Amino acid sequence: MMPQTAKPTSRTYGFRTEQEVLDYVMNPANRIEFIRVMFPDILGRPMDFSFPSAELENAFRDGKGFDGSSIEGFVRIEESDLVIRPEARTFRVLPWEYKGFSEDISWREGLMFGDILTPEGRPYEGDSRYVLKKTMERARKEFGLEDFMVGPELEFFIFPSENEPVCSDTGGYFFSGRNGEIRKEIQLRLKRMGIESEYDHHEVAHGQHEIDLRYSSALEMADIGMIFRYIVKKVCRMHHLYATFMPKPLNGQNGSGMHVHQSLWKGGKNVFFSTKNPYHLSDIARHYVAGLISHAREISAVLSQWVNSYKRLIEGYEAPVYIAWGQRNRSAYIRVPEYQPGKEAATRIELRSPDPACNLYLAFSVMLTAGLAGIRGGYPLPDPVEENIYKMSNSRQKKFDIRVLPRNLEEAVKLMEKSSLVRETLGDHIFRTFVSNKHKEIKDYSASVSGEFDKQVSDYEIRTYLPFL
Repeated sequence: MMPQTAKPTSRTYGFRTEQEVLDYVMNPANRIEFIRVMFPDILGRPMDFSFPSAELENAFRDGKGFDGSSIEGFVRIEESDLVIRPEARTFRVLPWEYKGFSEDISWREGLMFGDILTPEGRPYEGDSRYVLKKTMERARKEFGLEDFMVGPELEFFIFPSENEPVCSDTGGYFFSGRNGEIRKEIQLRLKRMGIESEYDHHEVAHGQHEIDLRYSSALEMADIGMIFRYIVKKVCRMHHLYATFMPKPLNGQNGSGMHVHQSLWKGGKNVFFSTKNPYHLSDIARHYVAGLISHAREISAVLSQWVNSYKRLIEGYEAPVYIAWGQRNRSAYIRVPEYQPGKEAATRIELRSPDPACNLYLAFSVMLTAGLAGIRGGYPLPDPVEENIYKMSNSRQKKFDIRVLPRNLEEAVKLMEKSSLVRETLGDHIFRTFVSNKHKEIKDYSASVSGEFDKQVSDYEIRTYLPFL
């Protein structure tokens, strides 16, 4: 324990070792009274519990036990015990001070992610964070890749409450009106936690906003994405508003996407860049894109995992429907941002189908696996499509061999069930549980709307998804 005369430390992130974290937490001047451990359930929803900071040293050594039987898709009640061991490098301090009812009570709280283990100390197969770790390790061992870098663009709506989707403004793309200050507050609070953003603006739909995060390694970015969604919702609640990452809350308006910029790195260099090939994409990058295109339909249920997700993926609302790629084509599944001389490290591809309500760990995992399958198999890349696919004739679409994404969750899950690529990526436990959960969701939806999947957002979806996504 540090002496009572210790001074507070301004550092709130960037820790690497358990001892560094313990030294910070046990310094009474920093007033870290509790540690919150966050982890995703199989659907990617944030779960958490807290413990007094005095328990942290024990948690590093032995982990903290919790009952997994109450978590969606984790374990059966007769095998409920699980352990989570916090990971030191994930430690960050939440960017506010908590106050009790009396003025003499206030505290700060640390936030951590970690590895979920069985009581015997083995990695738990239902931990989707572990799935991403395994996928990235496979890429290192098989291809010698050092990193899978991603930069998501997360869109969200701000409504007056969670009860119904009432527009908080009537603005459009780059509209500088209401709630722009909330985006700034979100970014400044994230910055206090060491999370950098690159861009923010009003999006196309009324009440819709976007904040782009600075690219990072996929595992760290999945953690950051969980924090981001939490902070966005928390800041909006502080302003008596409600933020939602529901993919399509409003009929007649664009839905919310999560375009994911991605690249592979080896030897400290971006291996997607080439000085010779068209679009400055290396052969590795071209095979990677071909892998994403080839496996697009079978991974769709992971990237767009809700019934409501497919109300966004329709023609006319800037969301991809057709599986194609291009540089300036925003109707395509994959876009290749234009190369800027001297910025080879920024060479990347942008996958446009995911939405921000997916399980980030599983989504990044299947993206990487599909891309690596293209590299491994030397998949040929189809010709780019630079014209508006929505306006193409059927014959011209056939000429480019353009397929379409699944039209609804039911179709997407049927394709996923047949996919050895997705099963091998997720592992049998998560694969079976995820599919079973989706079948129940489809059944519940069909019963509420007389069995029809259409393009309109139903009252059932508003009641079901808006309060928690």
